[in-house]
Amino acid sequence: MSSSALVDVRKNKVLVNTRFSHSDEIWAVAWTANSTAVSASADGTVKQWDSTSGQVSMSRPPHNLAIISLSVSPDGKFALYNGLDGTTWLWDLETDTVVGRHESYDRSAVQGAEPSWSVSLNPNGTTYAGTSSAGNVNIYSANPDSFGTRQAVLTSGRSRHGMDCVHSPDGTRVALSNEAGQVFIFDLESQAVTSTYSSHAMCVRSLAWSYDGQLLLTASDDKRLILHDVRSTPSGKPGSGAVATLTGHSSWVLSTSISPDGRLAVSGSADKTIKVWDLSARAAVSTLQESGEVWSVAWSPKPPAPGSVGAFVTGGQDGHVRWWRSAGAGV
Repeated sequence: MSSSALVDVRKNKVLVNTRFSHSDEIWAVAWTANSTAVSASADGTVKQWDSTSGQVSMSRPPHNLAIISLSVSPDGKFALYNGLDGTTWLWDLETDTVVGRHESYDRSAVQGAEPSWSVSLNPNGTTYAGTSSAGNVNIYSANPDSFGTRQAVLTSGRSRHGMDCVHSPDGTRVALSNEAGQVFIFDLESQAVTSTYSSHAMCVRSLAWSYDGQLLLTASDDKRLILHDVRSTPSGKPGSGAVATLTGHSSWVLSTSISPDGRLAVSGSADKTIKVWDLSARAAVSTLQESGEVWSVAWSPKPPAPGSVGAFVTGGQDGHVRWWRSAGAGV
């Protein structure tokens, strides 16, 4: 892939109407299977956007604190999001109704309750995961009738703040990163840690699985992204771990995402740039300058057309959601 093909990504950029932008930083974005984007902001709101027109189609009333984490179901029907205080909501995107709300910080309801930071909806839709400052991953019911009921506590053995958690595409594993730069992978059936990686020297803020579940990309304050082989064999032996290091950002790497075909990754950084990476070449093939820190990036789940690099969405310090497409890429 030539970098000239990626110049067209910037030329075909779609900006939302600033009248509908968030009034504060966007900390999380996701592109759904229904050609919409969902954004979560420090202004306390969560919005759904039409990816063709760039207009807001739905918005939730503002919470009194920032919304810091977001996860959407593979079918695009639900969005799970979490506030700075540990309140978690499940939003039905078809009916525009909140069908679940849980105050994970309420210790009067559950002994040893741990306020959630990052949340991830299991692709099977039955449970969700939440990180905690104690270094654990809590598994909760995602069923509207029992939403937020804690079902399990996965212990990493490290009492460091959990920065991000993301389920594997098949829903059988969940990855956790912490402020100390460690990454853990849990098997959900056995509730055990199957792999631990200490590839980074500083906080790991973002995790991204490849769509086949064989690779995990980690983004860190040490300015690096590291690609890990996380395949599991029938014998249970883990993959080979760190297989590539991607360097080029000059400040913290805040977010990352892998394309549906596994060829490319995108990253957003505090250095105010977006980088697109060729994973086989282990190199950046495009760098896009932004006006502020880029806190979240997400590829479209739609596989790219032949000859296209596809499309992704970003959000960051200026409160704007932006779509980036290459020439010939559909929404």
